[in-house]
Amino acid sequence: MLMLVSYDVSTVNAAGRRRLHRVAKVCENWGIRVQNSVFECHVDSSQWVVLKSQLLSICELATDSLRFYNLGNNYTGKTEHYGARETVDPKTDTLIV
Repeated sequence: MLMLVSYDVSTVNAAGRRRLHRVAKVCENWGIRVQNSVFECHVDSSQWVVLKSQLLSICELATDSLRFYNLGNNYTGKTEHYGARETVDPKTDTLIV
């Protein structure tokens, strides 16, 4: 299934900047960055449980924000992209032209 993960981590102090770096690294391990704080992650149900748990364990929910969107397995017609960044199919890691 395709999960869209977005986050906003408070960086007003050094601890927040470390959390931001850790959240980004976890997302990079599981998916493809499509915006500065947005990742497309192609995972199965058990992988999703692990990914979500990792992110929730890092964030301070009093100051940070995580959003998860389940686009499912039939995601091809659910997204459109326009602009500078190249688009990559998260399932195959191939460039979409």
